[in-house]
Amino acid sequence: MNLQYGLPANLMAWAEQNHDKLSPPVCNAAVFPDGDYIINMVGGPNYRTDFHCNPTEEIFYQIKGNAHLNIWDRGKFEQILIKEGDIFLLPANLIHSPQRPEPGLCLLIEKPRPEGHPDALNWYCANCATLVFSASGQLTNLVENLPAWYQLFYQKPDAERVCPSCGEVHAGKDAQTWLARFKDVHQMAYG
Repeated sequence: MNLQYGLPANLMAWAEQNHDKLSPPVCNAAVFPDGDYIINMVGGPNYRTDFHCNPTEEIFYQIKGNAHLNIWDRGKFEQILIKEGDIFLLPANLIHSPQRPEPGLCLLIEKPRPEGHPDALNWYCANCATLVFSASGQLTNLVENLPAWYQLFYQKPDAERVCPSCGEVHAGKDAQTWLARFKDVHQMAYG
């Protein structure tokens, strides 16, 4: 028997063997890098200031620890708690920012992106929720593409991260500062 992806393997053993790859800013490692699905293990803790818009659905299975998604929908921020043991199907095009405040593991399953359906990363003002910057493109490799898009924003000087509506400077990759302001201003339950 010649199985393209090999015999069944223990997922938790795989996670332990690949623990060093589960590091910021994305904390993702591909379980099957050449399959018909994008199957990643995501580690924590991990905090982000970006919001991702994926043209396809995403399946979150929170194996260990708790996480939450900050959501931008219908002109306002909301949150979805994903507890240890939960499974969640995120609809396509729902703008979200995964936050993993504690050590944990999440199995994330996505579809490859159809040609002409780009992903986007958005950065919003923590004070007034105005879009400060957006980067988008055809995603071909989650683990490689997203960090390059992050750098487009994070390398900008403060003067280029100013909110066009209220003048507040976006904290860039300083997630702790951005999330504290976001939680306080928008009265979010989770930081």
